[in-house]
Amino acid sequence: MGLTSIESGLCQRIESRRSALLDDLRLHVGLPTGGFNAEALDRERGIFCERLGRLGADVRLVPGEPAEEWLTGAGRAPPPTAVCSRLRPGARCRVLLSGHLDTVHDPAGPFRELVVSGDGSRATGPGCVDMKGGLVIAVAALEALDEAGLEVSWTFVFNSDEETGSYHSSAALGDQARRHDVGLVFEPAMGNGGLVVERSGSGQFVIDVEGRSAHVGRDFASGASAVVGLARCIVRCDGLVDVPGGVVVNLAPISGGVAPNVVPDRARALGNVRFKTAEQSERLGRELDALSTPGDSLPRVRVRRSFARPAKPLTDGVRGLAALVRRASEDLGRELPWGSTGGVCDGNNLQAHGLPTVDTLGVRGGGLHTTDEWIELPSLVERCQLAALVIHRLTEGGAPPPVPAG
Repeated sequence: MGLTSIESGLCQRIESRRSALLDDLRLHVGLPTGGFNAEALDRERGIFCERLGRLGADVRLVPGEPAEEWLTGAGRAPPPTAVCSRLRPGARCRVLLSGHLDTVHDPAGPFRELVVSGDGSRATGPGCVDMKGGLVIAVAALEALDEAGLEVSWTFVFNSDEETGSYHSSAALGDQARRHDVGLVFEPAMGNGGLVVERSGSGQFVIDVEGRSAHVGRDFASGASAVVGLARCIVRCDGLVDVPGGVVVNLAPISGGVAPNVVPDRARALGNVRFKTAEQSERLGRELDALSTPGDSLPRVRVRRSFARPAKPLTDGVRGLAALVRRASEDLGRELPWGSTGGVCDGNNLQAHGLPTVDTLGVRGGGLHTTDEWIELPSLVERCQLAALVIHRLTEGGAPPPVPAG
């Protein structure tokens, strides 16, 4: 197909912002939004909302939904979700952009700023690739489209709890998914620069075991070890693992007991599951529920679970959308392979509400969730161009038709 003169001008406009993109990334990486740091989250959210407000977006904050403490931690208020919307009446395609402000990094830790390599090809910094780089290029793409006078119809959702499961923002994400035609999420690209088109689902669970305390030397027989009860559950969980089939069950952290000479009356394990199909999810749920013990006999087991991210299969709708993104990338001179992953993100949630979604339109890099997190700096311009081109083509041609397998 190749680029039209309008599209070439759009890409040149983004190329001229190369230095500004790096400066913007440096600013946002310097905002320590890990650990539910409300002050930094509020500032970062405010900066992006102000910029999109200048484009004519209606900006509102949706209060965060409450969640059980074992899922999100105690003593913190649910953060709001920002919804910035500039939907045009009669638009051929309503595009939902989504990204998260939070990172996994300790806001008080030493990994605090963007450090650019000597040759300028890459940089390290907390959240530089997951996913502050993605947020920077997505907002810049909308600004470039506006500057070029190209009408697009979009909503941008910024949530602050993706790294902990999006429990506080799940309702807002679902509400917006139902109002749009396609979803674009700016998680980092795969290692080869490609698109993830298929994701596993995930769930969280907690096993709490109650026993009876006793002195090990004087009265061991009257005790009931909560740790032994938990150990039996762990063995049963391990029996559910089927790595070739895509089923993973992991338990950590684990706690129990107070001293070696005291029969433990409390034990706990947190767990995470991954699955590829709804059937696997249902089976895992039944097996975990079956660990709970009825009645008053000790040790007594209680299991709570939340399977909040359904699997994200490669549907016909996703295949059509991903094909459009691939063509745009190839017109920019860059191949775009497809792949799958066991990782999860808000793309799982959006697609579960029926919205065809591609969710790795962000920058290239690696070292996610580590203090070696790095970004390939040329991808700021390259992926910004790709985002702008995709949004423009969706506006011009409408949501792409579904493409059946084969």
